[in-house]
Amino acid sequence: MTQQEQQVHQEPKLFFSHHLLEWYHQQKRDLPWRRHRNPYYIWVSEIMLQQTRVDTVIPYFQRFIERFPSVEALADAPEEDVLKCWEGLGYYSRARNLQHAARQVKEQYGGNVPDDKEAVFSLKGVGPYTAGAILSIAFNRPEPAVDGNVMRVLSRYFLIEDDIAKGPTRIKMERLAAELIPEGTASHFNQALMELGALVCTPKSPRCLTCPVMEHCAGRIAGCETSLPVKTKAKPPRPEERLAALIEGRGAHAGRVLIRQRPTSGLLARMWELPHWPAPPAEGAAPGARLADAAAQDRLRRSLVKAGISARPEGHWMAAEHTFSHIVWTLQVYRCREEDALPQPMAAEGRAVYRAGAQGVVTTPTTEGHDSSAVVTSLPYGAKGESAQSHNAALEGTVLTESPAPAPLAVELFADGTENPEDMGAVRWITREDMVNYAFPNVFLKLLNTYFDEQDGLTL
Repeated sequence: MTQQEQQVHQEPKLFFSHHLLEWYHQQKRDLPWRRHRNPYYIWVSEIMLQQTRVDTVIPYFQRFIERFPSVEALADAPEEDVLKCWEGLGYYSRARNLQHAARQVKEQYGGNVPDDKEAVFSLKGVGPYTAGAILSIAFNRPEPAVDGNVMRVLSRYFLIEDDIAKGPTRIKMERLAAELIPEGTASHFNQALMELGALVCTPKSPRCLTCPVMEHCAGRIAGCETSLPVKTKAKPPRPEERLAALIEGRGAHAGRVLIRQRPTSGLLARMWELPHWPAPPAEGAAPGARLADAAAQDRLRRSLVKAGISARPEGHWMAAEHTFSHIVWTLQVYRCREEDALPQPMAAEGRAVYRAGAQGVVTTPTTEGHDSSAVVTSLPYGAKGESAQSHNAALEGTVLTESPAPAPLAVELFADGTENPEDMGAVRWITREDMVNYAFPNVFLKLLNTYFDEQDGLTL
């Protein structure tokens, strides 16, 4: 390539870098994490901004930094406090990984976020983009920070038609982004690139007429800006219908609702929720059709019994949806009434029996004769990792027999005697005021607030 050809090749890059920085200094948003060069603040903001809009993140970031103002404060905090502060942002593994990494930084680097590329990459939950963002924004290191916004901008400006969902394309983009960084401007340049993608070069309706680099944008010139970037569609999340129980307390638990804690690992680990289980498919109906109320209440009743929870469904309340990256829960929520006696497993002498304790805590008598506070001993339900299908198949053999006598009802045990880990967690009877002490996934937070709002309306 001749010198003249090299100059022609470099001109769009030089134009891009110069005009982008000029635009950024005039148009950049005043965001709380931009008011500091504190590496910890920048790190927290970048983790929060993954899969989440800036406007949503701002109040969460401010509360999080107020509650955990330093790496040490985050590292030393109980995980429950961190999850509660993250409540509503979703993707809770981000919060757990962030705290794990904060402990790494405290133990290995004295609480100071490292400015070494290898060290930053070694932190839990930190990938290429986050590492590049921390190193460039906080330390002005000339490292690329390539996320979806950046790949969209580069694909359009340079007319790159490679699939951005593929690894080689990302590597190509990272090399290109690194070449574009003017010496000594990595912090501002990378933020400018992100800003352009967020405000101007948007996914569906790019604002080309206000773009500072439109003059040399190859995608715009070719008239294909709206078809870029090229990206293979991800597999849609799998739908799953679930039956949830909103259990209203009686007697000592009047005005309270029963919640349970999820297992210590896996999906939404250690968070709190309304009890819920997979629903069987509606017989003879199209896939995804809702189960008839009578069948749903019968199935929910059986699941409650198997979980060791003494309650009876009384009617459908509302539906709600919770979307994960790989699955979508459609929750059919039924109001349930606490009962005084729980059906016991047949031929299960000596097994602990659920009973309601005072102060909103559920206790189970143990064989030693003392209480195991806050834990409900589950009845056999299903092996760890069981599918909705295997759970439902097991329930088909469950038989409930009712009696007017006050003695507990009899139910048939599953043949395999296994237990469902989701039914082994602690449970609590809570009021609205108690909700501040527990971290809930967003869908259950909304359901509980809706319920208590309704109750408050009834008492006015």
